[in-house]
Amino acid sequence: MPTSRQPVDALAMGLMLLLCMLWGLQQVAMKATSPDMPPLMQVALRSGIAALLVGAVMVWRGERMSLRDGTFWPGVVVGSLFALEYLLVGLGMRLTSASHMVVFLYTAPLFAALGLHWKLPSERLRPLQWLGIAVAFGGIVLAFSGHAGSTQHVNTNMLLGDALGLLGGMAWGATTVVLRSSKLGQAPATQTLLYQLVAAAVLLLPAAIALGQADIRPTALAWGNLAFQAVIVSFASFLLWFWLLKKYLAAQLGVFSFLTPLFGVGFGVWLLGEPLEPRFVAGAGLVLLGIVGVSGHTWLAQVLLRRKAAQHVKLTP
Repeated sequence: MPTSRQPVDALAMGLMLLLCMLWGLQQVAMKATSPDMPPLMQVALRSGIAALLVGAVMVWRGERMSLRDGTFWPGVVVGSLFALEYLLVGLGMRLTSASHMVVFLYTAPLFAALGLHWKLPSERLRPLQWLGIAVAFGGIVLAFSGHAGSTQHVNTNMLLGDALGLLGGMAWGATTVVLRSSKLGQAPATQTLLYQLVAAAVLLLPAAIALGQADIRPTALAWGNLAFQAVIVSFASFLLWFWLLKKYLAAQLGVFSFLTPLFGVGFGVWLLGEPLEPRFVAGAGLVLLGIVGVSGHTWLAQVLLRRKAAQHVKLTP
């Protein structure tokens, strides 16, 4: 039986703002510490640590994972997609800026909306949402052309890195589709998260070794970032996100997703001194506008419906 979810309130807004700040910062922190700990190794280690923490929470709560409740194979798929997403991010982070990576990675809601449109009748896209997708993809094309004026070598590297970030967004979107269309969508948040973290740790550690991203310089900055990534990002923030998804309407929460790239770009410019090309800024703005159009359609429709109902009550004698 599906659980009823409530509209977003002040608590949810505050928590989503905090989450968007953390998620925007994680890519910047990963980029800043990549000379000391390569991105793939960061993700592999943080996922393993976070998996142990989630497992401890499940033991403390008395939660058990079953192989017969229909969640195992969807969990394997979701975990593999999660690992693929961060494999692409880890490779792309060495080629492009954190600002670019966070914008292209957070195109995930667009691909999730397209996948759910195809998979679930209740998630059919409306005309305004199709317009949002068209605007966003126009923004992606414009953002990809934002390397004008760079040397050919830098241009090629950044284009490849941006493309890997976009593919990571596709993998993330596919993860959402599997979650929403399988029994894993009704599983406890800890179980859903554990599948993803275990798969990332198991698959990305050998990938980091094979791809030459296993060298670690044990600096204070590297270990501090690893603690932040493992405890705050991969453990606490993801658990909070899954809790919000089970308590509040997903479409209304999705509207806040456009804030994460804004925070990511802002942190990248502020902390790393990353330059912003005019075309990339314009393209990123169109992408965010498109995401709002896609994710905010249901929220806007509900707001207008409530206002119409309130006016009807006032006019009724």
